Amino acid sequence: METVSQVRSHGGTQGVYTHASIATGTGMTFAVFVPDHAPGAKLPVLWYLSGLTCTHANVMEKGEYRAACARHGVIFIAPDTSPRGEDVPDDEAYDFGKGAGFYLDATQEPWAQHYRMRSYIEDELPALIAANFPADMARQGITGHSMGGHGALTIGLRNPDRFRSVSAFAPICAPSQVPWGEKAFSRYLGEDRAAWAQHDAVALIEGGARLPDLLVDQGTADNFLTEQLRTPLLEAACEAAGIPADIRMQEGYDHSYFFISTFMADHIAWHAARLG
Repeated sequence: METVSQVRSHGGTQGVYTHASIATGTGMTFAVFVPDHAPGAKLPVLWYLSGLTCTHANVMEKGEYRAACARHGVIFIAPDTSPRGEDVPDDEAYDFGKGAGFYLDATQEPWAQHYRMRSYIEDELPALIAANFPADMARQGITGHSMGGHGALTIGLRNPDRFRSVSAFAPICAPSQVPWGEKAFSRYLGEDRAAWAQHDAVALIEGGARLPDLLVDQGTADNFLTEQLRTPLLEAACEAAGIPADIRMQEGYDHSYFFISTFMADHIAWHAARLG
């Protein structure tokens, strides 16, 4: 792991780091904010997964999380959304290829070699974090935005023993049923829709996956709400499964970081209360 940059902010250290990923076969860059803490102390961890077209930099520069993380003593980790590099296959569209990894391990060519974001987020990067930062890996939460909200929900539902808390901002709730997800899943995973279910929050809940509770914020002025996000499907699935879900429809807010930054401190406080 190499340090790209480190700066002081809100009584902590905001760093950017890079390393050679075994999972993706590429270099990967990620951001970590570590609040000041007593020597030897271990802090809880909050993962933030970004949305389509983003890198680690979007939330780092516009997410406004550091003051709340410093207040609650929470490490904030922001990975990239996909593999990068000249040898990595890409697509001209913004919703597929680089910047659109969908937090899954692709099985179809030419994507299978590098697009292994599920293994990267669930296995490789946590091991790197545990080895290099004062992180208490027994206290992890996960959140994300849009495609990253999809990732947070599905990773949290598949790993309930690892993540004590799960939240999301404007997540793609049922990707198997919307254009973004159908395009990505068919090309990354093939046409067998049974293989898609492990990457669909609504399908996972309907198949028996559970969370102790859930926080979701969704703007009513989000232009992707009806066609791509389908928040009512998540609400119905949680209600049918008995999952306590606080799904807050925020009047007048859109899909941007103006929306995310408005409610970021709420989410961090919510996670901190569950991470102890």
